[in-house]
Amino acid sequence: MGRWALDAAFVWKAVLTLGLVLLYYCFSIGITFYNKWLTKSFHFPLFMTMLHLAVIFLFSALSRALVQCSSHRARVVLSWTDYLRRVAPTALATALDVGLSNWSFLYITVSLYTMTKSSAVLFILIFSLIFKLEELRAALVLVVLLIAGGLFMFTYKSTQFNMEGFALVLGASFIGGIRWTLTQILLQKAELGLQNPIDTMFHLQPLMFLGLFPLFAIFEVLLSPAPDKMSYIGRLFARGGSLSLCIFLVLPSKNLTFHSQPPAPAGRRAAPEGPREPLPRRDPGLWLGLLRVPPGLQNLQPHSLHRRHF
Repeated sequence: MGRWALDAAFVWKAVLTLGLVLLYYCFSIGITFYNKWLTKSFHFPLFMTMLHLAVIFLFSALSRALVQCSSHRARVVLSWTDYLRRVAPTALATALDVGLSNWSFLYITVSLYTMTKSSAVLFILIFSLIFKLEELRAALVLVVLLIAGGLFMFTYKSTQFNMEGFALVLGASFIGGIRWTLTQILLQKAELGLQNPIDTMFHLQPLMFLGLFPLFAIFEVLLSPAPDKMSYIGRLFARGGSLSLCIFLVLPSKNLTFHSQPPAPAGRRAAPEGPREPLPRRDPGLWLGLLRVPPGLQNLQPHSLHRRHF
């Protein structure tokens, strides 16, 4: 009987682990295609990433409050000293990893992004050796060489290769190695009490937001070709805020038309109509059609156009 219970517990743990891994892959692939789709019509990836971080912080704070009310136990809150010394490096590395990855979608395809991003495993192994989380073994060296060779073969003479996007993804992979190594060190410090991932996200998001803000202010505001900076910033925040609040209401619709006149009764000829305005180039859904980005911002690419100022 005891052996049967032990086998059942092992099977349940294996199924739970497999389910979590599959769920992670589904969300990871989904967010990749979602970010690529969004950057096609909203050419401000850093601002989009900052909105994502703000939403994650709000949801993590709400989850902590609900858990605290149900369990009547206070959640962990780090002191400013531990927060800046222990959490800040991890938050900065995570912000640059996510921000540069989303930035690269302006230049490269999803396939090239995925192939280049796979080099993150290489950098994770390297920084694990530097921080002495792993021991140097021949198998690790072989894995690093195989990944490096595969990355070279995937990207060599690519038909849709873009050097700027490739450099952004490769930089994100390099910083990603630092990010995951520091994250493991942060989670393994029992005295900090950040073993719960919700508590970790709650503490990381504010510093990640502040870490991306200088890049956003320089490349998507100061170097943008908009003549009226304050009006430009206001429209950007208004549209981006509406987009983040209504994104769960997006419904796919290929043909969204509105009739300005009722149909003519039977037996009566309809009055000739004047010239109609052309439909929008993209109409991904009902709510995005109503909250569509203004034409002046749809095709604006501040990261590629700011070179004209020099």
